[in-house]
Amino acid sequence: MKSHISTLRFTQLLSATPRGAHLARLLATQQLTDWGWPASCTASESAALVVGELAANAVTHGRVRGRCFRLTLAVDAPDTLRIEVADPRGDRPLQPRTPTPTAESGRGLLVVDALASGWGSAPYPPSGKTVWACLALP
Repeated sequence: MKSHISTLRFTQLLSATPRGAHLARLLATQQLTDWGWPASCTASESAALVVGELAANAVTHGRVRGRCFRLTLAVDAPDTLRIEVADPRGDRPLQPRTPTPTAESGRGLLVVDALASGWGSAPYPPSGKTVWACLALP
């Protein structure tokens, strides 16, 4: 694993489609492997799940026709990965909910909450939002 980290950063625009969300997850896993956290480690597996959920939400709830979403991964400290997914729909703030036991959706942010040390959202000017999550790295 990495012993000295200055700042590692990866940013990619992706199409706001299910294929773009899938690609976001694959790119995150590959980038973490390149940085020294292989796909089989807990940190990489957790990051893949969080990226998958945030990207799926961006595609499902944050999509604007003809606009992309942005994935950013950053390691600013040796023990924290920050994941950001920005979409163009700032008019639809996060509304975490507790789904009914029989609901077929609505658990994505619960997964993010369980895996992340912290998460939230912020405006992404001029009209979007960025949903972020921080994960502990070994």
